[in-house]
Amino acid sequence: MKYQTVAFASSALLGVVSGAPQHLRRVAKREVPQEHSHELFVVTTREFLAKNNPLQISDPVFGLLGDAAAAKGAGQVTNLACLQQATADQAFTNAKATKDIRGMSAALVYQAIERNTGGVGVASAACTDKAVNPEIAALAKKHQDPASAGAAANNKAVTLELAKQLASIGGDPMLALMSGTFAPGDKADTTGKGNSCDNTDDPTGCIFTQKKLVLDATPDEITQAVKGITPTITGGTGELKAADVADVSNFKVAGGGNAAAGNANNGNGNKKNGGSCKAKNNGAASGDANNATAGADASGAGAAAGTNVQTFTGTLGGAPPPVIQSSGDRPFSVNGDTFVGKAAALGRSCDVQHNACATAANSGKLSGGVSQCDAQNTQCRGQAGLTKRAAGNNVQTFTGTLGGLPPPVIESSGDRPFSVDGDTFVGKAAALGRSCDVQHNACSREANSGKLSGGVSQCDAQDSECRAKAGLNKRQAASEFGSCSDPTIAFKGGLADRQGAQAFVANNQKDFAHGSALNIGVVADFICQRLQSTCKASAAAVAKCKQASTAAKASTQNAAAANTFNSKLVGKQ
Repeated sequence: MKYQTVAFASSALLGVVSGAPQHLRRVAKREVPQEHSHELFVVTTREFLAKNNPLQISDPVFGLLGDAAAAKGAGQVTNLACLQQATADQAFTNAKATKDIRGMSAALVYQAIERNTGGVGVASAACTDKAVNPEIAALAKKHQDPASAGAAANNKAVTLELAKQLASIGGDPMLALMSGTFAPGDKADTTGKGNSCDNTDDPTGCIFTQKKLVLDATPDEITQAVKGITPTITGGTGELKAADVADVSNFKVAGGGNAAAGNANNGNGNKKNGGSCKAKNNGAASGDANNATAGADASGAGAAAGTNVQTFTGTLGGAPPPVIQSSGDRPFSVNGDTFVGKAAALGRSCDVQHNACATAANSGKLSGGVSQCDAQNTQCRGQAGLTKRAAGNNVQTFTGTLGGLPPPVIESSGDRPFSVDGDTFVGKAAALGRSCDVQHNACSREANSGKLSGGVSQCDAQDSECRAKAGLNKRQAASEFGSCSDPTIAFKGGLADRQGAQAFVANNQKDFAHGSALNIGVVADFICQRLQSTCKASAAAVAKCKQASTAAKASTQNAAAANTFNSKLVGKQ
């Protein structure tokens, strides 16, 4: 990575990292930055650094900058060559305290990625301080500019060592491949940019979504490197896998050739990365599908992999997000969330626009009040043939607006009389919970992207209020779930640890704090174990949970599995 002049607006603007993400683009103006290229790992490291930050490091981004810029956010760290290590070390310590595999994995990768330097082919200074955690200390060497002397051998050695450390904590060793850097640049390039990219609006990282990553090793080499390693962390929670970041087969290995899938278990690709780099990179309004197929060219035609079927052209609060139609069991997608039916997807698109419009009106950015947003939403839904929902009664009464209003919960007739964005439910409670969750996801996305100031904690607080109003936070009797409440599972998108992909997650993160998973068994088994060990639930409740988990694992791994688990554990939903 290269580094150019940084002009900070004011050092007073640089707050110490907290639960709210620091968006450095507002604070710093940089000519050719690359510190956001691996954004997912920066964001996750930020999350865990915020849990305990005794050195008062302003943000993980500073550890990836050259000394002059790093000094602005180094806190009490005086050896600027070691700011990246100090950041990774503390974040790893915080994650290790709760055996959080996701947090530890992100900190390890963050420690290994390349730091900005003064030009193409310039290596960063070595850190001579010893890290507290041996896993971080093992990665004292990090990736270097690929055009620098000896970079190829160094970067491969770093990747293989990172794989070993990931394996030692029970993480995914293939994630080490995601720590790589760009193709070598021209040392005569006076701009310092090389072949890099930078995009603060891409939650995963443009090096992945623009397919600029060059792998330092093959999946087979990773597999060989970690043979015989036994994890030292037992009972860990959460996960962060290579498949959560990108499809390894999309990238070339240093020296030529594409990576075979091998044992990487990445065959499912990376559905959630569609459109992360948006129109900045390809100018296509429907860029949300630009990565829907593994063979799509990163600078290519945007929606070529699918068709945008959203034809509404109203622009209050911004245009409605594209509804991309492709193939598969859930062929319609909106902002990374997928749907079985076109109507539900169009409804979500209209509602996302309505939420953005209402937020702008309530904040004063848009004059004319929310009524114009309601009128536009009626037009949008009418064009999609969705106005028939008015025949039902909206039973969602929560009025919080962070991230937009919660979507309506329409009560009508039939075997599944409650609907939210086209998904139907047997019980009112489950539908209200889904509505609250959709709002929470929208709020979290805006907070994480910087569109909403104040951090994700306010979204969590609002979600608690929404669920409480729906009667979803009431604790069960001690004879059932012991000291814990709401052991249900949701299948949804917009999760912080999935960057848009739909996954399973416990609704009650207070009692069942666990990262999301693509297989419901991971979360369900954790809930059952926690009911028995921590909640001191009745033997009958634990047995019922295990039965529910078994049934859910046998179901199709989507919302149906979550509904199966919830209905068998807490009754019809």
